[in-house]
Amino acid sequence: MTAPQAVIFDIGNVLLEWNPERFYDWQIGRAQREALFAEVDLHAMNEAIDAGAPFRDTIYDLADRTPDWADEIRMWHDNWLDMASPRIDGSVTLLRALRSRGVAVFALTNFGIGSFDYAKTRYDFLSEFDRAYVSGHLGVTKPDPRIYERVEADCGLPPGALLFTDDREANIAVALQRGWRCHLFERWQGWARRLVTEGLLNEKEAGL
Repeated sequence: MTAPQAVIFDIGNVLLEWNPERFYDWQIGRAQREALFAEVDLHAMNEAIDAGAPFRDTIYDLADRTPDWADEIRMWHDNWLDMASPRIDGSVTLLRALRSRGVAVFALTNFGIGSFDYAKTRYDFLSEFDRAYVSGHLGVTKPDPRIYERVEADCGLPPGALLFTDDREANIAVALQRGWRCHLFERWQGWARRLVTEGLLNEKEAGL
């Protein structure tokens, strides 16, 4: 089997840790966080942002409509860089090793327009993709098949030439149905081994 022609990275929990519950536990304590998340659907708010809703306005509007939790809700915006952290260094090393080898590296991520631009101010590697498919710009999120169709149409590569890693089984399942090669991300070392198996990196380049 020939090596993939492009490698596609998810970002959240692949290149950056994404655990809002952990962030709020640190900021307000677990009991308060559990009460907040039970009363306010912050994940639905974030999904709207990922689909293209404005970053700050969406969060602040919800805060205005939920005065009991207004300060905590605004933290999703005001402390966002602390929430979307830390970076996963092993994965960043793999991204750069692939690019050094001349392998095309894409991002396919559920990310808002404003939040992605904001993240790029801290994380330089987010500007290093050959192509970045960001759901907020596309107006559709994973695992909707349309976002995968957009990737295929834009890059011009056949599904079997694409190797995709994501931490969510639902996102992987749709890609597999389309004929993409896939790896369910759990730790960067497992992803590194897959890249070696596919003939894209050697063990030294992969940090193994």
